[in-house]
Amino acid sequence: TCGLGDSGALGHGDRQHQLQPKSVAALADKHVVSVAAGSEHTLVLTGTGTVLSWGFGISGRLGHGDTASQLLPKPVAALAKAKVGAR
Repeated sequence: TCGLGDSGALGHGDRQHQLQPKSVAALADKHVVSVAAGSEHTLVLTGTGTVLSWGFGISGRLGHGDTASQLLPKPVAALAKAKVGAR
């Protein structure tokens, strides 16, 4: 990911800006099949159907049941047993 890191939307565990693309270390062992990115948050879908989200958590947009921001990818527990797939 790259861009503004203020909200933690880059997933690197900090709020640093990245001027060039940088791998998200927390996803190194994941097979990401789909990405949805907003201006301040990001979600990914893995090949096993796991949805992870991170960034600015206002209004519950990350799906974790709270409004906390996440600096690292975190599985969305509410979708753990759902059948989620890329189209």
